[in-house]
Amino acid sequence: METVNILTIISIAFLGSFGHCIGMCGGIVVAYSTIKISPQSSKVSQGVAHLLYSFGRVFTYTILGGIFGFLGGVVLFSNNANGGLLIFAGVVMILAGLSLMGKIKFLTIIEHSFSSSNLYKNAFKSVLHSKSNTSFFVLGMLNGLLPCGFVYFFAITAASTADPLYGAMVMAIFGLSTIPAMFGVGFLASLASATSFRNMMMSLSSVAVILYGAYTIYNGYEYIADPQKTLRDCH
Repeated sequence: METVNILTIISIAFLGSFGHCIGMCGGIVVAYSTIKISPQSSKVSQGVAHLLYSFGRVFTYTILGGIFGFLGGVVLFSNNANGGLLIFAGVVMILAGLSLMGKIKFLTIIEHSFSSSNLYKNAFKSVLHSKSNTSFFVLGMLNGLLPCGFVYFFAITAASTADPLYGAMVMAIFGLSTIPAMFGVGFLASLASATSFRNMMMSLSSVAVILYGAYTIYNGYEYIADPQKTLRDCH
């Protein structure tokens, strides 16, 4: 992957984590901080718990990235198909950016109801009330499966790499870049209610998503126009 793409992914994920992720998952962090972590526990033990939760999310995202990268690679069979994949991914990224801005309801339309299944609810409830350190990691893994527009955007990005390793890298970078915001919520619940700050960060990340989508479309066009260009060169 090119350095510019890695930096773009980090920037979008970091900005979006303070806008979208805190709004979507901040409540979960506050809930497990209240239920699972004793106020009398040391700052070190609290920090370990929050990190285990975040690494659980990153683990799930990485696995999903590998899967989507593999699926993206399955559809490659010609130069036009390769370029078409990038153009399609770019268009979806732009739609995702507009949806994150609240201009359209694209992401809400494609959300599924996995999190409403009884199996998921029971597993989440059981882990939420466990006090073991492992339960924080497992809770993070389950959180990584929740329907989320931002996760969808990075899954699309992972699929556009057409490579399981690169796809896993995209999602891993995304997950790691969201840790500072979610870690902060664990210690400063006020972050979850700072609406004006979240809206500003969400606007910045949405614009970055749209620009990255346009860049991806341009790469797809270049791929079709230049038969010597490989899809991996675009990443």
